[in-house]
Amino acid sequence: QLQLVESGGGLVQPGGSLRLSCAASGFTLPAYNIGWFRQAPGKEREGVSCINRSGMKDYADSVKGRFTISRDNAKNTVYLQMNSLKPEDTAVYYCAVVLTPSPFTQCARSPTTYRYWGQGTQVTVST
Repeated sequence: QLQLVESGGGLVQPGGSLRLSCAASGFTLPAYNIGWFRQAPGKEREGVSCINRSGMKDYADSVKGRFTISRDNAKNTVYLQMNSLKPEDTAVYYCAVVLTPSPFTQCARSPTTYRYWGQGTQVTVST
């Protein structure tokens, strides 16, 4: 059974860092494009970052220079390193994947692109 499990969320002060992990099971991650998303209360789910099979990355303007997405295919895990966190980064963070035949297909930050989702992990940035 295909499963994605996020971890690494928590409470952090503004300016702090967190590293989120997304562990995949039941399938092999190298065949998938991967995205990280977040959803704050009362807001729509937004694409934070994505990475394609070849390692090409894309970021939302709001997180460029602060967040870094990476994938470790050997560990079947995706990471989101978040630095210089701000209160507006507070949200539930989700990872998602979509089967992608070509390694050259660009990833997308639109939630509708993705087929399988994790359950989410809460990130709270506050004093």
